[in-house]
Amino acid sequence: MYKKEISKAVINRLPRYYRYLGDLLEKDVVRISSKELSEKMKVTASQIRQDLNNFGGFGQQGYGYNVEYLHSEIGKILGLDTKYNMIIIGAGNLGLALANYADFERRGFFVKCIFDIAPSLIGTEIRGITVKNAEEMENYIKMNKVDIAAVTVPKTKAPSIASDLAKWGVKGIWNFAPTDLNLPKDVTVENVHLAESLMKLSYRLSGNDIE
Repeated sequence: MYKKEISKAVINRLPRYYRYLGDLLEKDVVRISSKELSEKMKVTASQIRQDLNNFGGFGQQGYGYNVEYLHSEIGKILGLDTKYNMIIIGAGNLGLALANYADFERRGFFVKCIFDIAPSLIGTEIRGITVKNAEEMENYIKMNKVDIAAVTVPKTKAPSIASDLAKWGVKGIWNFAPTDLNLPKDVTVENVHLAESLMKLSYRLSGNDIE
């Protein structure tokens, strides 16, 4: 639907728009102007209009934005009108935290299975989700629809696991391992490097700023 090349900065702001609009919906706010939204998001009204114009605008002069409609449309742009089946590789602390985060399901992301190699974890359940032996992963993926795999394993193991996931047909990798993954172009990778995020915070605490 959206063939225009959109900048990474705009894409990074879309989830924030979605979250703020969701908060407004919970407060029964019906409409909002770009100026009012800018005050909440700390983004200029001009920037908001430019961002949304990439996708058609959605606003009406003299009225602003219908909150419910804009929230719904941004959700569609983000693909949140689709349900995604997700697996987690690694049942350590981070994997467990992801499995226990029920809000994913509200956004259309459903954790179906967790894989690990530790005998003490295999067969246990987390929120009703069974931890399976990692040796079963290939067969599971081939027998079930898996859209996204969250990789929460050590960085030494992540590249080979991600390569296998791509080979088995998984098109979305949510990578929490502190390493870069070299995968085919048809596989989408979203890296979440927690240490790097903390370093950015440290940088800003040192009196600097980040675009």
